[in-house]
Amino acid sequence: MKITAVDLFCGIGGLTHGLMLAGLDVVVGFDIDSTCQYAYEINNNAVFIKADISTISATDISKHYNDSDIKVLVGCAPCQPFSKYTMRYRKNAESGVANSDNSDKNHDKWGLVESFAEKIHQILPDIVSMENVPELINTNVFENFLNTLEACNYHVSYCVAFCPDYGVPQNRKRLVLLASRLGAISLIEPQYTPDKYITVKAAIGKLSKLKAGEKHADDMLHFCARLNDTNIKRIEASKQGGTWREWDESLQLECHKKSSGKTYGAVYGRMSWDLPSPTITTQFYGYGNGRFGHPEQDRAISWREGALLQSFPPDYALIDPTKEINRRVIGTHIGNAVPVELGRAIGISIKNHIEEVIGSE
Repeated sequence: MKITAVDLFCGIGGLTHGLMLAGLDVVVGFDIDSTCQYAYEINNNAVFIKADISTISATDISKHYNDSDIKVLVGCAPCQPFSKYTMRYRKNAESGVANSDNSDKNHDKWGLVESFAEKIHQILPDIVSMENVPELINTNVFENFLNTLEACNYHVSYCVAFCPDYGVPQNRKRLVLLASRLGAISLIEPQYTPDKYITVKAAIGKLSKLKAGEKHADDMLHFCARLNDTNIKRIEASKQGGTWREWDESLQLECHKKSSGKTYGAVYGRMSWDLPSPTITTQFYGYGNGRFGHPEQDRAISWREGALLQSFPPDYALIDPTKEINRRVIGTHIGNAVPVELGRAIGISIKNHIEEVIGSE
């Protein structure tokens, strides 16, 4: 039986790589960002196609299934419109449901979930998976997505997955939806318990030491941002798992001294060796952007360390050696990726489902 998967909004291939590790054949990934192509293709046995999912035709996607027996369509539409930060300003106080009417579609990424639903309706793949931020659940966009799947006779399940439960060394929560026209489907049960979670130390503890602003000679991705003298003093004064509240008042920012800033402690902190890391964002390489200080070394984590905390394999290549390095772009690639091990869990769930369906026939 030939099972073929297509990845929409594929980025640098976090979900694709996870599916492949689970044994699924991903043949193509689509994404509008051409800077993802090198990492996607060099690490995966799949073709990258630059395309806008909102305008590409269903025919241009479905032709890649060829003579497949089981067609799988997966994707993670850009989630910025549904993030906690964005939703804070979009909240409807009366209903408690995020407003997703036409006025919100001024955001150029707001409609991409709807574009995904449209492609599902037109292609009718056997199995669908969507990964996104948990806040999407409370939107009309998600309700419409579910209605589309129901109208197309899909069995649907969704949950908020805690990534450490699936081998990701990071306190990340993600919405995982699975749908099948073949029968009931769901995400596999957690594979790790809290006492067995993969920690920051297990993920990055063996990497070579760096000073702030230094780059490792043999790993182009193991480099970290410079810190000015004041920030060096700040991180020297920080403890594992701590925040700026431990600093002498002379090191604190003016915003921290205001009543509005005193409650916000999730910046300028060090990670803890013995716990999963905080959520890796697109700006994880900046010491002041979150708890992204190295547990022991006086610096922010490196780009390689960010990739490892996203559960990319140690040899996952992200830098095209023939082109100039754009550190901001690489950080965005890593932070926006689906954690590989969560992708593997999704792939195992799909394979288990298919085996159950075949076995029952």
